[in-house]
Amino acid sequence: MVSTEDAAASAAAGAEGGGSRSPLARMLTSLPPGTQLVIGGTIVIGAASYIHLMAAGHSLSSTDAASFSVLWTILMSVGLGLFFPVEQELTRIVAAHEVRGEGVSRVLRRITVLSLGLIALLTAGVVLAARPLADTFFNGRLDMVAALGLSFAAMAVTNVTRGVLAGLGRFGPYGLQLAVDGGLRIALAAAFALGGVRSPLAFALILTVAPLVSVLATARPVLGGITKGGPADGWSGLLGGLGPLIVSTLLAQVVVNAAVVSSKLLAPTDGALVAGLLNAIVLARVPLFVFGSLQASLLSGLSSAAAAGDRAGFSKLLGRTCLVVTGLGVCGGVPATLLGPWLIHVLFNADDVLGRAEFFYMSAGTLFYMLAMVLGQALMVLHKHRLQLAGWAVATLVVLGATLLPGEVATRVCLAYALGALSAVLAMAAALWLTFLRVRPGQAEPAAAPEPAERTATTA
Repeated sequence: MVSTEDAAASAAAGAEGGGSRSPLARMLTSLPPGTQLVIGGTIVIGAASYIHLMAAGHSLSSTDAASFSVLWTILMSVGLGLFFPVEQELTRIVAAHEVRGEGVSRVLRRITVLSLGLIALLTAGVVLAARPLADTFFNGRLDMVAALGLSFAAMAVTNVTRGVLAGLGRFGPYGLQLAVDGGLRIALAAAFALGGVRSPLAFALILTVAPLVSVLATARPVLGGITKGGPADGWSGLLGGLGPLIVSTLLAQVVVNAAVVSSKLLAPTDGALVAGLLNAIVLARVPLFVFGSLQASLLSGLSSAAAAGDRAGFSKLLGRTCLVVTGLGVCGGVPATLLGPWLIHVLFNADDVLGRAEFFYMSAGTLFYMLAMVLGQALMVLHKHRLQLAGWAVATLVVLGATLLPGEVATRVCLAYALGALSAVLAMAAALWLTFLRVRPGQAEPAAAPEPAERTATTA
């Protein structure tokens, strides 16, 4: 599901031996010190996602499983879209303050106020739309809407604390928080399944309890790193960088998660299809866990090359990363396409609602999505946030248009994912080519030196 620490260690050993190294080995060995701990935590929380969904699939009826699937999808779309950019921006700011020897408590207070504002707006929206949300997505259950609101708040807290830890370079506690979060999800989901729990609310509340406990487990290193006051970044600077990043991330999450919500809207009574699509998505997204563990290295390398005006190095690293990502997508997509219908039945107790064609579209969409993420990071390093945003906006429109085409619901939503992600790749590749890659040295000024890259490992 994700590259293990043993794999990283083997790559490092091969590098020390002096032999020729593959692109993947070179990327693994260039990770910042301590990132292996984050990889380990990513493995645990990635495994937790699958075990949690497997336990729910085998314990709940198809109707309740569909409700839980939609809650999971909304959380991973809206929650990650809003609060993961906060973690990224906080990581960048804290890292910059650390380099200058400045404290971070004042800027953390501003980020906390901003996060509380986002939670308040989100909570108000959930409360005002509670009844329509319950009737449309959760079979009239208001308690599932409440669980969704609580899980949003828990995600906000974890992302703020992880931003502090990553910015301070405390990857040990960062990885520990991921591991505690994932370990609790595994333990609680397994206990509920073995104990015969049949309530979707119980499985949904795991998404609140586990993250909050993981925050408490790592509270000491977070609080220990924010003792000094330091300067407070201006609100205009915070919002100016965070705004486009939040919108881009939200649109990217819409592209990658739209299939489940779309199927619920297009086929509201087909709970088996909704649950099966979520199972197919998480199966097809296995390569994303490996990609997430490589992002820190990619950002660091691209930032260094751009800051030095090294166009050749920038282009070489970008091309090499795209090749590695393509390899990951193919290695994950072929078995998912061939075995997917059987695997989701065995692992998640899903009904026979999807064929190999749907899994092919899902796997292709995941490959294109990873490539779009790589190109988007390159645009962000070059301070071309609006072009990154434009790429995801185009992708979202393509997803919407393809979803509204006639045909079987399952085929439409899976094909929409693939076409949307592909359009993001093409749009961002064109933006990079026109604004940076095709410009020869001497024809234009070198790219502006970027701000410090975020030192995080993305979880899917």
